[in-house]
Amino acid sequence: MTAASPSAAEVKALFRAFLREARKFPDYNIREYVKRRSRQGFHQNQNIVPELATAAFAEGRELLEVAKRQAVVYSLYAPKVKNIMELKHVEKQ
Repeated sequence: MTAASPSAAEVKALFRAFLREARKFPDYNIREYVKRRSRQGFHQNQNIVPELATAAFAEGRELLEVAKRQAVVYSLYAPKVKNIMELKHVEKQ
């Protein structure tokens, strides 16, 4: 007996959760890395077969929990000074 494949709405919600979690990282480089890896991971698994979709979805949820823990750790030890990339990003807006 296999579990049902995740729906498109569940997959989209997981993707948005990754992007929301990425915003919580105080460091520009880590924040952009998490966004980029999220997009790449979901793009790679876009045409995954239904038999593997459940396992990939479960792995994605586990990785989201890792990202949440890492965001907390990075926020505890974040440098007080912004790096040059963040300063340039603020000027453009």
